[in-house]
Amino acid sequence: MGNLRSLSGFIFLTLAVFTTARPKSGPDQKCKSGPVDLVFLIDSSRSVRPHEFETMRKFMVDILNTLDIGLDTTRVGVVQYSSQIRSEFFLKTHSKLENMVNAINEIVPLAQGTMTGLAIKYLMNEAFSPGQGDRPKVPNVAVIVTDGRPQDRVTEVAAEARERGIEIYAVGVARADMTSLRAMASPPFEDHVFLVERFDLIHQFGLQFQDKLCGKDLCLESDHGCEQLCESSPGSYTCHCLPGYRLNADGKTCSAIDLCVEGKHDCQQICISSPGSFTCDCDQGYHLNDDKKTCSPIDLCAEGKHDCEQVCVYSGPGIFTCDCKEGYRLNVDEKTCAPIDLCAEGKHDCDQVCVNMGPGIFTCNCNEGYRLNMDEKTCSPIDLCAEGKHGCEQVCVYLGPGNFTCDCNEGYRLNGDKKTCSPIDLCAEGKHDCEQVCVNMGPGIFTCDCNEGYRLNENEKSCSAIDLCAEGKHDCEHICISAPGVFTCDCNKGFKLNKDKRTCTNMDMCNTVKHGCEYQCVNTPGSYYCICPEGQLLQEDSKTCGTCKSANIDLVLLIDGSKSVRPQNFELVKKFVNQVVDSLDVSAHGTRIGLVQYSSRVRTEFPLNMYHTAEDIKAAVMKVDYMEKGTMTGLALKHMLENSFSEAEGARPASRNIPRVGLVFTDGRSQDDISEYAKKAKEAGITMYAVGVGKAVEDELREIASEPVEKHFYYTTDFSAINTIAENLKLNVCPAESQGEVAMKDPCACENLVEFQQATVNSLDQLTQKLASMAARLERLENQLLSRK
Repeated sequence: MGNLRSLSGFIFLTLAVFTTARPKSGPDQKCKSGPVDLVFLIDSSRSVRPHEFETMRKFMVDILNTLDIGLDTTRVGVVQYSSQIRSEFFLKTHSKLENMVNAINEIVPLAQGTMTGLAIKYLMNEAFSPGQGDRPKVPNVAVIVTDGRPQDRVTEVAAEARERGIEIYAVGVARADMTSLRAMASPPFEDHVFLVERFDLIHQFGLQFQDKLCGKDLCLESDHGCEQLCESSPGSYTCHCLPGYRLNADGKTCSAIDLCVEGKHDCQQICISSPGSFTCDCDQGYHLNDDKKTCSPIDLCAEGKHDCEQVCVYSGPGIFTCDCKEGYRLNVDEKTCAPIDLCAEGKHDCDQVCVNMGPGIFTCNCNEGYRLNMDEKTCSPIDLCAEGKHGCEQVCVYLGPGNFTCDCNEGYRLNGDKKTCSPIDLCAEGKHDCEQVCVNMGPGIFTCDCNEGYRLNENEKSCSAIDLCAEGKHDCEHICISAPGVFTCDCNKGFKLNKDKRTCTNMDMCNTVKHGCEYQCVNTPGSYYCICPEGQLLQEDSKTCGTCKSANIDLVLLIDGSKSVRPQNFELVKKFVNQVVDSLDVSAHGTRIGLVQYSSRVRTEFPLNMYHTAEDIKAAVMKVDYMEKGTMTGLALKHMLENSFSEAEGARPASRNIPRVGLVFTDGRSQDDISEYAKKAKEAGITMYAVGVGKAVEDELREIASEPVEKHFYYTTDFSAINTIAENLKLNVCPAESQGEVAMKDPCACENLVEFQQATVNSLDQLTQKLASMAARLERLENQLLSRK
């Protein structure tokens, strides 16, 4: 880092070199500063105008003219950036000054955004890399020239570059942001951060460090005669002027530059000169805009610079007139306003009385004995009914000024006194149309009702007998026999009515009919069914028993109906499903099968409890319509877990230990996440099989499949080969592994008590036989011992 510090003077001077009024350095006048790897990072965003880029190009060439260029001395690279990065040449590219100058003159600006952070990262990782000419133990110096605010983050990447030993000088021009320059540059900032107003002033910031490059400083050690500024160069010096002044023909004295007189300004109206600069002003009635150049007319009304009492009207730059709000008029002073009284001035259209309501506002009223009409202008005589000046009990009818008659509300009639009213009872008077019962509800109002055992029809007049049986309003266990409002109970065939006249008792069907069960008959309410001994299954005739064909399982198949499957392959998928069905023992008490198709949505084609034979299931599978669209496998797993294996859709209760198996068929990558519901399905005890074809993703299939994965995961590249997978799928387990419904018998059920008793008798018989055998053996041993004696 000490070597980098020693280079501060060198870099500041090289940045100070410029082209005007400067003697050219010959080969023997090159500054000897030691080996340095120097990279220029120049901003070529669209905000850098073409002539400004040319100034920056010349700036780099002038700096190169002062350096001792060579592969063993100073190496130079140039990188330009905007929204992208382009290296014009690396540190290793050129060893001669003229080659570098030619390359700089051929640079074409990118003219896009300002991604300074991206450029510094490229500088750090590429420009200063050994492969591009960066030398070990040689100082790395970067000079960043920019005219704007970075459009990305620079603080972190600049800090990383500095930590790697790159000394960064940040030169800002015109619109550059000082905060961003300090974020990029190396400390101390007063030595590494520079901000100038224009591109043609880039050279000014380096003058103070000129003495650190070439040894003797003629500006300090000789009588140079410069009036304002002296700039040293190797073996010589040049006079310069302060900003706002230009060097006279004598090359030493300076004269103030009057840009206003020279017409080198862009003021719209008035130019006020200062040395090398100017400020703009405006004519009377105008003010200077924020751009400090153009002028806008002064609106004294908008700025509140007026003395109008109510309304100010803009009349031109710096001019206004006063006006008044509605209901007021301008006084003779043309500033203040007075309220207008339309009543006093007779400017109204009231029939009788005008009431002043405020400036320019009035309302009409009437004399005593009159009322204002709806037009709110004319008047009418007063209505005694409306004023309550009558003796009517209910309704007063106006007959003209001072005249009225009485009437009654609906449901009442006028009494003989022509003032009071009495209620009308339509039921008592027989003035109704009820079929059975009339109920008086008030004056002139009635409603209909019905006798016990009947209810009122929708016409609210006629009645119908109440059928408690049809309405389920009974407690008969089996059969309800209805009469109007009452019922009696009866029982189904195979049952008899109990003494409570409500419930029924099951008649023992196993003992009263020829059931034909090979092993055992079990009574059910009004019927019976056959069961088999443990290790055997009931056959399709529901009477005989046989060896295990397959386990009893609840199987849900999720098939991919996405667009990538294609119609012809979807038909192969349906055949694959039917091959699986053929391998299972399908019945209501055996294996149940449900089918779900998914694409961008999920659709249950049929639930577990819809079909109970393999033929019905296979026919339903072949009728399934192809969905097309996307591949939402995660959504399908969620649907299977939350719906397909619910008892509502036919899954047998978990307490019965019937294995639940899910088989997912897919031909591609899922468009949603499968992890959550693949995991939840297995945690819920569902054995998951994954079958993939074509572009199916093996990692997803393995994530779906249960352990051991190799026994639950299948894949083939071609749809035509999926029949082989169907043949190899081992979804079935025999009773030794899953007892199905046989394993979940209720030990307290009658038929199971019979089995238990039979099993107990068989066990006792076997035990008796073993004891008899042991007794015989003991007797033989005893006889042998006696014979030996």
